[in-house]
Amino acid sequence: MKAIKQIGLVIFLLGLSIFTGSLFSGSFSLTSAELEEYLQEKGYKSERIKDELSNAVVTDEALNIFEFSSRARTAFANSNQYYDELIAKYDAEKNWDLKGAQFQYKIYGKPHTLSYDLAKRAGKGFVKEHPGLLWLGTFGLGILGALLFILPNFILLGPKGIKNNGIYLEASTNRGWIAWLVLGYLVLFYILLYFLPDYVVNWTFILDPISKALNGGAASQWFVYGFLYCVIMIVMAVRMYIKYRHNNYQIVRTTSVLFFQIVFAFLIPEIMASLNLPGYDFKNAFPLDYDFFFEWNLDSLKNSGAIGIFILVWGVLLTLVIVPVMVYFFGKRWYCSWVCGCGGLAETLGDPYRQHSNKTLNAWKLERWVIHSVLVFSLVMTVVTLYCYFSGASSFLGIKSQWIKDSYSFLIGAWFAGVIGTGFYPIFGNRVWCRFGCPLAAYMGLVQRFKSRFRITTNGGQCISCGNCSTYCEQGIDVRAYAQKGENIVRASCVGCGVCSAVCPRGVLKLENGPEEGRINPTDVLLGNDVDLLKLVNKK
Repeated sequence: MKAIKQIGLVIFLLGLSIFTGSLFSGSFSLTSAELEEYLQEKGYKSERIKDELSNAVVTDEALNIFEFSSRARTAFANSNQYYDELIAKYDAEKNWDLKGAQFQYKIYGKPHTLSYDLAKRAGKGFVKEHPGLLWLGTFGLGILGALLFILPNFILLGPKGIKNNGIYLEASTNRGWIAWLVLGYLVLFYILLYFLPDYVVNWTFILDPISKALNGGAASQWFVYGFLYCVIMIVMAVRMYIKYRHNNYQIVRTTSVLFFQIVFAFLIPEIMASLNLPGYDFKNAFPLDYDFFFEWNLDSLKNSGAIGIFILVWGVLLTLVIVPVMVYFFGKRWYCSWVCGCGGLAETLGDPYRQHSNKTLNAWKLERWVIHSVLVFSLVMTVVTLYCYFSGASSFLGIKSQWIKDSYSFLIGAWFAGVIGTGFYPIFGNRVWCRFGCPLAAYMGLVQRFKSRFRITTNGGQCISCGNCSTYCEQGIDVRAYAQKGENIVRASCVGCGVCSAVCPRGVLKLENGPEEGRINPTDVLLGNDVDLLKLVNKK
């Protein structure tokens, strides 16, 4: 069995190497006819950009993606600079008509996104021409290797029951060199995906056939991300099924997050896009879905007829009614551990790293300040955006709408949720984003803390202080401290994953949805002789 695991690891690393190496393959260039078609499709009116792009990318040279991107970005920059100089010139001459006319020739957009659109057309070579073979050599080998590495655990782990033997002795799970390599790869992946999409255009070629089958169009970097997200969750869910096979709660919730990610977050939006409808994730609630109230989304929904209005109403009801009501009855676990895609990835891919969450008091203080600051940030951004949308103004109380949206998207949507939130799994644990950054988790946490039926009850008399519960709490809660006192665990950050209960050898912990009365029961410290103990017991 151990030999099979080693073979699986080799196959997985081979598939990962081919997947990574595919970025550097192929050549990129355009013909004059292809460039003309591109310019007409984009509606660019400038002759300058045509000349610049002709000189840059209409060539017989076999440019790699990095050379092609550099040339394309330079061409766009040169064209815009030319018109910026004309605008400045006509402004100095006070020739307002000619100055205003130049703006139609400027090209707006992120440089690497503009380059990506061109690269998608310009790509040539084995990857683009044989996507099926590349899929087998990348995703196929990766899936096969991972399963060969995981499946023998069904035998090697022995009888049913959670086994974390040696977890602090392996370089992959004790913040060793393997963990740091994984962190580096994940961070680089997210940086490329979010900020340098043209560099990963070959990955989109691999998935073009699947994308066209689902939505009728070529794959984008976001399709690659969504597909890869689902594949990773499915494979790592197999690991969860084996490790937690004795625990029905873990089996059911793993199946639940798989279902909601694959069906609601991936398949339904893709199918809707193929029908020329807004590709909407019906489980993604504001403010996690932070761009729901952005102008472009509101306009898109308004222009989509009845389905757009339904999505708009559903999004508002989900946030203001469904989320708090569900949290009241079931705690935030109904979403964070059963529905959310971020939580789903954390619970599958991130499970080997859950023991790295910081349990110190300082971490708890930092958590409360940071996550609620992100919530306030998202709410201020939304107020500014809606005010500017309905009033036609560009700012509110001195805050520019575009600036605050760009700032939130860059700092929170990209860096915090993606690069840090997932990339730092191997070092800081699997719920960095959920614990410190998710504004929806902050919103639900406030409801859970003060108005919910959910709690984790403890039987202090049975606690042997082994510390398993605290060690494996992904949210950094010192569960043992509550268990030793026999005190209910009522914390805003608890996502109800149930692992603390699952790893307890004495059955001390139990997830419950009971009456609110008596839910919060801090241990009383009795001082002096003026306490009527019998009266106190009867009161409780």
